[in-house]
Amino acid sequence: MNTTERRISTTVLVIGTGGSGLRAAIELAEQGVDVLALGKRPRMDTHTSLAAGGINAALGTMDVEDSWQQHAADTIKESYFLANPHTAEIVAQGAAGGIADLERYGMAFAREDDGRISQRFFGAHTYRRTAFAGDYTGLEIQRSLVNRAAQLDIPVLDSVYVTRILTRDGAVFGAYGFDLTDGTPYLIHADAVILAAGGHNRIWRRTSSRRDENTGDSFRLAVEAGARLRDPELVQFHPSGILEPENAAGTLVSEAARGEGGILRNALGERFMERYDPERMELSTRDRVALAAYTEIKEGRGTEKGGVWLDVSHLPRETIMSRLPRVYQTMLELQMLDITAEPIEIAPTAHYSMGGVWVRPEDHSTEVDGLYAIGEASSGLHGANRLGGNSLIELLVFGRIVGRAAAAYSAGLEAQHRSHDAEAQARAEVADLLGADGHENVRALQRAVRNTMTEHAGVVRDEQGLVAGLRELDEIEARTQNTGVHPDIAGFQDLAHAFDLKASLIAARATLEAALERRETRGCHNRSDYPDLDPALQVNLVWSPRTGVVREEIPPVPDELAELVQEVSTAGKLVE
Repeated sequence: MNTTERRISTTVLVIGTGGSGLRAAIELAEQGVDVLALGKRPRMDTHTSLAAGGINAALGTMDVEDSWQQHAADTIKESYFLANPHTAEIVAQGAAGGIADLERYGMAFAREDDGRISQRFFGAHTYRRTAFAGDYTGLEIQRSLVNRAAQLDIPVLDSVYVTRILTRDGAVFGAYGFDLTDGTPYLIHADAVILAAGGHNRIWRRTSSRRDENTGDSFRLAVEAGARLRDPELVQFHPSGILEPENAAGTLVSEAARGEGGILRNALGERFMERYDPERMELSTRDRVALAAYTEIKEGRGTEKGGVWLDVSHLPRETIMSRLPRVYQTMLELQMLDITAEPIEIAPTAHYSMGGVWVRPEDHSTEVDGLYAIGEASSGLHGANRLGGNSLIELLVFGRIVGRAAAAYSAGLEAQHRSHDAEAQARAEVADLLGADGHENVRALQRAVRNTMTEHAGVVRDEQGLVAGLRELDEIEARTQNTGVHPDIAGFQDLAHAFDLKASLIAARATLEAALERRETRGCHNRSDYPDLDPALQVNLVWSPRTGVVREEIPPVPDELAELVQEVSTAGKLVE
C-alpha cells in the first residue's frame, strides 16, 4: 500500500465520469476553468453507456407541431405532477442545444434519407421526439463525451474512490478518497464540487446496474456533507430484467422487444396484460407492466424461478436481427438462448432513481455552498414516473448549466476556508476501516441490504413490510460495527465495498422512511394498503438523518404548460 498522501488542487472537482460528470467537465474546460474528474470505474464503462433507447428533444424533424412546451407538459404529466415544473421547462427548452452539443462532439445519430436526425416514439410522448443511435444510444453519447474530454486534455482519474466531501461552515473545500489499485490516499482541494455519481438502484437484488455501481454513493456523500435527499422512495422498476446467471440478474431486455411485438405470458401460457391494460397490452407504461408482472408472480402464476415469459420468437428473424441486435447478442452470450426460437424469462428489476439529492431547479445547487448534483444523483425532473429518453437529455442540459454555475461560484469567492479537522476526520475514517478486523463480511451485509429492500420495498409496498424493513436495517447496521476489511494483491476493492455498504444503508433508510410516509399509490410507488392517489400527497418528500421526512410544496404548473397536459394517444407506439 502506498501511504503517501497525494495532494491536488483544482478549481472544480467532478465526482463521477458518466454522461453528466463529463458534460459538466467539458463545459468548465471550454470556459477555461481548471477541472478534475474522478470515477470509480473506467470512463468507457460507466452507467450511461448502458442506456439503449434514446434521447429526447423537441426538434420537430419528424413532427413539426412539436414544441419544448409540449415536451415539458408531457414530462410533468408522466411524473404524476411530482416534477418541479421549472426543472421540466429548463430541460425541455435546453434539449435542442444538448443534441447540438453532441453533434459538435461528433456523435453519429440515426438519420433519415435526407439527412435529418431520425426521431421515434418512445414513452408517453405526444410526438416523435426521441433521437437515437441503434440500440446503443448511451454508449455513443459516452464515447462522444470521452473523446471531447480527451481533446480538451481534461484530467480524468477513473480509479479514485471518493470517501467524503470536505466542508467547513456549510461550504465545500474539496474531497478525500483513495486509489482503488494501490490504496494511495488523495486529498483534493477545490472551490466547488459537482456530484455526478449516480443513483441507488443497486440496493435491490435484481437491478439493471452492475455489481459495484449505483450503491447510493451520491446520497451518502451529499448527506454527510449536510445536503438532503428528495423523493428517495420513487424508484422506477423496469418490467424486463433477466433472472440468470445470478451475476447478471436484472440485465435489461430492451423495451424495444415489446415495441416490436413481443408478447408477455405467465407460466400458465396466459397473455396476462389483457387483465391489466386490455387496450395497450404489452405497449402499456413501464410502471403498469412492472406491476402486472409482479402481481402474476406474487399470485403464483409465475415461472418456477419467479419470472414471466417474454416471447419474440413469432417475429420474423430479420426483424429480430435488425431491430433487436443487442437483445439477441446478450441472451446468446449470457444464457446460450436463441430468442428467435425460445422465450426469455424475465421479472421486474430496479432500474432508475427518480429522486435524489435536493437541488434548486435553476442551477442544481444544494444547500451546501459550492456543492452541486446532476444526473441520476439529483432530483426534480422525473417525479413518480420517468418519461423514457429524458434521463440522457437531462445529463446534457444540466451538465452545461452546472458547469457554468460552478465556475461562477468559484469566481465569486474572495477566499476559501479549509478545515484541518475535516481532513483529519476523512483520514481517520479510511484508517479505521483499514484497521477493521471483525468477522462480518462486507459483501454478505450488502446482500442482506438487497434482500431487505427486495422483500419490503419492491414494486408493491405496505406499512407492515416497510416497518419490518427498517427493523432489519437496524440489525444490519449493528453488524457493520464488526466488519473486516482486507485489501489484497488485486487492490483495494474491499475498502470500496465497505464504503459502498455505508452508502447503501443511508439510501435504504431514506427510501424506507419516505415510502412509509407516502401513504398513497402514485406512478412507480404502489402501496397495497393505500391503493388510491391522494391529492394531499402531491408534494415532494425531503429526507435527512437530522430531520427525517418533511413535506415540500411543488410550485404550480404555469398556465401555458397546464393547458398542454393531455391524455396522449398510444396507438401503435411503445409507451415508455
